Amino acid sequence: MSVLHNIFFFIVAIGVLVTFHEYGHYWVARKAGVKVLRFSVGFGRPIFSWRRTSAEGDDIEYVIAAIPLGGYVKMLDEREGDVPEADRARAFNNQSISKRIAIVFAGPAFNFILAIFLYWLVFMMGSTVDRPLVGVTDAGSVAEQAGFQQQDEILMVGDTTVNSWNQFRLEILDQGLNGGNIPVLVRDSDGIESTRTLALGDMHILEDEGDIFKRIGFKQWWPVLQAEIGGVIEQGAADSAGIKKGDIILRVDGVAIESWLSLVEMIRLKPEQSMQFVVLRDAAELAITVVPESRKTEAGELQGYIGAYQHIPEHVREQLITHIEYSPLEAATRAVLRTWDMSSLTLRVLWKMITGEANLANISGPITIATYAGVTASIGIVSFLSFLAVISVSLGVLNLLPVPMLDGGHLFYYLIEIIKGSPVSETFELRGQQVGIVILALLMSIAIFNDIQRLVQ
Repeated sequence: MSVLHNIFFFIVAIGVLVTFHEYGHYWVARKAGVKVLRFSVGFGRPIFSWRRTSAEGDDIEYVIAAIPLGGYVKMLDEREGDVPEADRARAFNNQSISKRIAIVFAGPAFNFILAIFLYWLVFMMGSTVDRPLVGVTDAGSVAEQAGFQQQDEILMVGDTTVNSWNQFRLEILDQGLNGGNIPVLVRDSDGIESTRTLALGDMHILEDEGDIFKRIGFKQWWPVLQAEIGGVIEQGAADSAGIKKGDIILRVDGVAIESWLSLVEMIRLKPEQSMQFVVLRDAAELAITVVPESRKTEAGELQGYIGAYQHIPEHVREQLITHIEYSPLEAATRAVLRTWDMSSLTLRVLWKMITGEANLANISGPITIATYAGVTASIGIVSFLSFLAVISVSLGVLNLLPVPMLDGGHLFYYLIEIIKGSPVSETFELRGQQVGIVILALLMSIAIFNDIQRLVQ
């Protein structure tokens, strides 16, 4: 997947989210009678700008700027320059505390509204998902000790019905964030339903970077199938060597290949080493030399891969996947609940990071977000909309944190104003902004460092 592809969809994603966030400030400010001077998507030098007269008769400048990581709405304010006497009543700083709170809160609120709308679309459009089927659990793991068996289908985690493998992962994270015991209702391969209890104890499942399911011992179930090629990635090692869709891999380096997984394991062990494949094609055996490419694992070890994927027969595919969609009314209810759940989970994870119970390596920056934007866009519109919804929730939650420079910081100032009966001093606000800049710079540094670490690995 090209870097330009990722960058394009990153800009699309950020553009949509920032525009909606700033439109919240803009719309409520105008409804409150505040004079808006500029609506900017992005920071820095303007790329496009135009002016339009609003219904209130104000000349508003609209800007698309060069740096897409944010935006702002500039309002008339006596703290930022001289204000004509005729317009003083429309200056932001002269509004009642309730109006200022409403204007500031509107940005994050519109992000939550956008997330609800996106989830509503996703639930109505429907999606094809992996059924939550458990594979072989790791020996001695929490999952094995709980008694999970191959082809157990997850029905519920706690009181929440589970329909997909990804939802199963999300519910384990949500309900297991503080450790403890999690009841999981399953249906085994014989159709018998029973409850298995995951005893996490005092485990902090986000304490280490990486897949939480590896720590717990879960793997997704996958049937044992012959090593038939379902397709190859263009210009990958398999494509360059002449491997084609429909080829059945019989032997590699003289070793009989019994399943796709055994083929994958052999390839992983030989990055950038010549391997002799014997394939069955059109009832004839062919010898093909393949040199796997290499990539680093999270542990820093080199691993081989050839850029080919497995053929899955249709009857097996029907066993592995399911399609989920809802009526408009049910989709709306689920969208509100999903937005609430994701907001709550985001806050709890942030608190775990502050208290040291979650690894800071879990913070992602613009490079990782751009990668996910590109990947989800390649998968399809439903995946991309789901990605936008998650990021919109995160943006709404983060902006409500009581950090100076963010909307939550301003709301914190207004809370102090309500308590003490007068606005905070300009000196106090200036010091707060300095602290806010340091905090945001530190978070951004950590996020970018994590992004670079992931690229290196």
